[in-house]
Amino acid sequence: MERGAAPPLPDWIARQLPDGVRRTLVDVGGRRMHVMEWGEGRPVLLLHGNPTWGFLYRKVAAALAGSPLNLIVPDLVGLGFSDKPRDGREHRLDRHAEWLGALLDGLAGEGGLEGLVFVAHDWGGAIGLRALADRPSLLRGLVLLNTVVSPPRPGFRPTSFHRLARLPLLSDLLFRGFAFPQALLHRVQGDPTSISGDVARAYRFPLAGLRNSAAPLALARMVPDSLEHPSVVPLRRCQELVQGFRGPSAIVWGDRDPILGRVRSWVQKLLPGARVTATPAGHFLQEEVPDEIADAVRFVAAASG
Repeated sequence: MERGAAPPLPDWIARQLPDGVRRTLVDVGGRRMHVMEWGEGRPVLLLHGNPTWGFLYRKVAAALAGSPLNLIVPDLVGLGFSDKPRDGREHRLDRHAEWLGALLDGLAGEGGLEGLVFVAHDWGGAIGLRALADRPSLLRGLVLLNTVVSPPRPGFRPTSFHRLARLPLLSDLLFRGFAFPQALLHRVQGDPTSISGDVARAYRFPLAGLRNSAAPLALARMVPDSLEHPSVVPLRRCQELVQGFRGPSAIVWGDRDPILGRVRSWVQKLLPGARVTATPAGHFLQEEVPDEIADAVRFVAAASG
């Protein structure tokens, strides 16, 4: 696996990260993925979704400091400090799974994925599970956080956010010109003050400018608006992996999430053996309940041997 040094972060972002971070740029098949790592020991892959980056897990990493774990925190291609394709058509669920799969193969080749625990949030859940569906022997433990792991059920109705993402011209203007939705992340939190000041600025910073802002809209359009949408088939692979998983698992959910709060009951049905922690957090629950997430990671890592 080809690794390179990651360029320095702005000081005001670097100061918010826990000590001991190791940052690299990894080639994942023509694109470079920014990866942060903390600690040593059992590998734990923590994957974010749209429109955030690995910064989302900094409080969880701090809460896990001293645990015998190697936290692996990539930025999805198009987000954070990974490469940013300007053509939104590159953002397909299967393509993101290929990029992540290349990272997993490289890490496995280095001997760094034995006993993997996967922690999934938002689009990171489907992307990571689709990649792992082709590598099921890697997965030893699973922690799900406000994510989707299956296709929509018949008769579903897309959310207003996802309907907005498909409006011609207006969606491009909002997403590309007005930093939507990254400028409004606090609106989907249980505690809106949990994303403010330099925290809110850190989410906006990597996506500033038209050259860097293609992914949020493209990833919003990756959400199915019908059962014929291209994401439906790979989402079925995700559901099959989850329903067939017999290792230790946990669900930590922000029930005040206006996007996915009500999805928890369905995820519990798909993963009936999971330890469930319901919280009053919003969508980006890592900002509000990092200790509960860290506890779930420790539980799953210990139970997976």
